[in-house]
Amino acid sequence: MLNYIWLALVIVAVVLGGINGKIENVTKAAIDSAGNSVSIAIGLIGVMALWLGIMKIADDSGLMALVARLIAPIMRRLFPEIPPDHPAMGSMLMNIAANMLGLSNAATPLGLKAMEDLEKLNKSPGVATNSMCTFLTINTAGLQLIPASMVSLMASAGSKDPTAIIGTTLAATLIAAVLGVTAAKLLEKLPIFSVERASRGRNEQ
Repeated sequence: MLNYIWLALVIVAVVLGGINGKIENVTKAAIDSAGNSVSIAIGLIGVMALWLGIMKIADDSGLMALVARLIAPIMRRLFPEIPPDHPAMGSMLMNIAANMLGLSNAATPLGLKAMEDLEKLNKSPGVATNSMCTFLTINTAGLQLIPASMVSLMASAGSKDPTAIIGTTLAATLIAAVLGVTAAKLLEKLPIFSVERASRGRNEQ
């Protein structure tokens, strides 16, 4: 889907550039942007290597496991229908802990594994459960204690204080997570979003 969106944006830009007689500007902007993207990517290598190294040390030292243990009581309240000793709970804990520490590369496979484990508890396969929706909300909000990727990007772009966004990022992602989970918990109580109703709808189709 994203490929079609990007293709549509490119086509619209070219068409509008041609209509306004500025196709040369469009071409120049495309070439300049391509060059800038390469420069930024090369500049990110060193900074990302540093942050990923720090995060790897944090992971090996048990910091991620510690964060997972700290949020475990909250997770049990958010997902009361998931047994505490089920693999799904462990996968979700590790995914959220990895996201909080900025380990997005490690968080992605953990998130996919968590969804697979949650599907095993799903009594209506193919229909998202309340737990799946809540977990996806938390994952999308991306609560972060250390926004390593953004800090690295800002440092590569020449920011004088790339770590200045840590406080605002924590506040923004925390608010997004709280509001998102609240909305998910409220909506799951509405009959229109019940799993039974969704299952019946699929069967009728």
